[in-house]
Amino acid sequence: MSYNLTNEYLQLVDELVDDYNIPKHIIYSLLAYVKPLYRSDLENKYSTPMVWIGMCIVFASLVCILAMVADLLHGIRSRKLWFPCKYFRMNAAFLSIMFVAMKLPVDLSGVIPGDMDEAGKLGSMAFMCTMMANILPSLATMGSNELLSNITALCVLVFTLVLNVCIQIQSGVVSYNEDSVMQMISPKYDVQSLGISKHRNTLLATIYMTLLVVLLIIHVCSSLAILKSKKIIELKYRQGHNIASKDIQQSPEEVLTVEKLQKHVRNHWIMAESCSPQFITACFRTTSASGVICILVILLHTLTMSWIIKDIFRKDYNSDYSWSMLVILIVQSIGVVIGTVAPLSRCFAILNFKMSLQMISKHFKVFEVESYWTQKLYDWKHASIRLPLRSDKLKGVTQILKRLTLSFCIELQEGVVVVCKIIALIPFSFMLCVLYCLKLVKVVFCSAGQKTDNLEPSKDLRPYVLQLEDEIELAERTMEGLTKSVNQLIQKGEENQPNNLIKLILEKPTCGFQGVKMFDNMDHQVPSSLLKIEYQDCWSIPVVTLTTIASSLPKIEKMEVDSLLKSVREGLVYVTHVEENLNATDDYATLQEAARTLWQEVDVYHKWLGYKLQDPALQENRAGQIVEWFRDKAKRIIHTKDDTEGRNENSIHGGTCKDECISRSICANSMYGITTTILRTYQTDIDDMVSQKKLFDNLSSMITDVMAACLTNLPQVITMKCHTGVIEKREGNVKHAAQLLGETTQIIKTLQDQGIPRMNSSDLPFMRKWCAYLVEP
Repeated sequence: MSYNLTNEYLQLVDELVDDYNIPKHIIYSLLAYVKPLYRSDLENKYSTPMVWIGMCIVFASLVCILAMVADLLHGIRSRKLWFPCKYFRMNAAFLSIMFVAMKLPVDLSGVIPGDMDEAGKLGSMAFMCTMMANILPSLATMGSNELLSNITALCVLVFTLVLNVCIQIQSGVVSYNEDSVMQMISPKYDVQSLGISKHRNTLLATIYMTLLVVLLIIHVCSSLAILKSKKIIELKYRQGHNIASKDIQQSPEEVLTVEKLQKHVRNHWIMAESCSPQFITACFRTTSASGVICILVILLHTLTMSWIIKDIFRKDYNSDYSWSMLVILIVQSIGVVIGTVAPLSRCFAILNFKMSLQMISKHFKVFEVESYWTQKLYDWKHASIRLPLRSDKLKGVTQILKRLTLSFCIELQEGVVVVCKIIALIPFSFMLCVLYCLKLVKVVFCSAGQKTDNLEPSKDLRPYVLQLEDEIELAERTMEGLTKSVNQLIQKGEENQPNNLIKLILEKPTCGFQGVKMFDNMDHQVPSSLLKIEYQDCWSIPVVTLTTIASSLPKIEKMEVDSLLKSVREGLVYVTHVEENLNATDDYATLQEAARTLWQEVDVYHKWLGYKLQDPALQENRAGQIVEWFRDKAKRIIHTKDDTEGRNENSIHGGTCKDECISRSICANSMYGITTTILRTYQTDIDDMVSQKKLFDNLSSMITDVMAACLTNLPQVITMKCHTGVIEKREGNVKHAAQLLGETTQIIKTLQDQGIPRMNSSDLPFMRKWCAYLVEP
């Protein structure tokens, strides 16, 4: 460890003692300064890691900036120029990252001697303002408990930042400057401050603190409105869903056509998009007010940067953060610019609605506060609270205090909303002027006989538009944009159709689903103490089991086996959709997990419960011997207690021993039942009557029949995905339903053309009901 200042000072004292006759008391006085210099050297040594702490601040800031850029790109790509929060959201992870990015303004220990260093503190506060404005719509994606916890965490972060900055203003850290010291040393030199003055720094820091508190109040007020607005929208959604359900309501034996499904998906897409919680929040006046605040922030930050531009070129950084301070300032300045785009765009989210006189008049009535802003507070005010108090007087006092507090909060909420409405008039008035000018330009330059483009009103979709306020309507261009977006989703799904699965269904068309009928005779399962689940209604396990046998036949061309595996791989994706949506019980979940694990082993590792499918011992065997081999192995696995015989050491099965044994028992029972049924079907002549090629074709047909029977439930799955009771997940579910409809359109049409049994729709998801119908139609 080097002590530069201490060593230099001691050398200077030695020179003075050697060259001059200095009294001892003066020497002792000079040596008294050694300790402060030594401490200064230690502080300089200990502050060396501050450069890397500064780079951590840069990294945290970059993460936030990249998330904001991703949101901008997502908004442009999805044509939502109010930029919903998909990546940069208020959650524990991003709040922690934001706290790291705010290290400069919350740092009370470090001295910031240079003007550029002080600008770094101010720039961090500006960056925090833009981040808070960006994440405002993400409040609508949370449930009540999550919203409360995240708002509380944000309050802690903002209050910590504001309190620390207040302390720094009071102690002079924000306005610290070493030029005055230079003037004291050399009064004859005119040493002037080259950067921001003390008064400017203090004023800017105070403004940023005020804006941060205002933005925090806006977040709290918006949260209260979001809680109530979700309930209002939910009631309207139920009404719209009932209307949509009447159009698609089917009789027990009616088949849902692709055209009906497309209309059903479009209706629910309009409902999901128009009542999107983020879209509603983006249209709040509080959101517009936060956008105006961002404009003020970027103006102040631009002014700050213009004052220190010379210091930047001179690289005048004097704090412990050294050169990393310049990187922090540049990166966070970029973040301020990028972070202003989304809040500013949301000021004009009102363009998604019809610009009628009624709507314009409503915007200028700033002193009218809608009920959803304060209804939650009124509910809390009139609700009774149970307190563990025996004294009636204390209970009465508590109730009075609660009412007085909430009454004050209601007044404050109304005041904040009114102020935000007044601020929101700034971008709204600017927008009206621009629209009026554009209208004049159209009138001047459009010929008399030329008609402007008029979009036909989407009358069929209007009943499904859900708005928080009934006085305003979505613009026709917005309606058309929503219709185009859902059509693009369906079209995108059509481009990703499972071609191998479709080819299998077309090449091996179902003949009355006779392959499913075989499972009615599967009464040959070996009883197992571990298996207490009736798995006859699970579609995926028979498909995987049949594929296992088919892919183990050594005399079949590799191309045919690979083609079958590709088809099954694609088919199991949709079989899983059916099972997870229509057979969503704990028992079925166990079966589905066993099927997924087995399929991974078969498809990736070409094994069945640890046994190689292309076992050299099977190469010369006939078809019947291969089936018998699987039957015997399955029976042995079920009856073996420790279940270790014949297993490969590198088996991929994980989890607890009990779960693994249950999974293996399920797969072995399925194999035993299917192989026994195959052997009984052909009796003792399977080796003479059936070649491996014929057995492969029969197995492929059975696989096709089972998957096709399962996929007849796809229309039900699509309609179920369109409707969900969780408002935050509604948009994503409908989007998935639209893509699923596009991917499976050809499959649904093909199966309906081939003929679906006239079964009750509630029986279609269960193989057991299929078997019963096919045996006695």
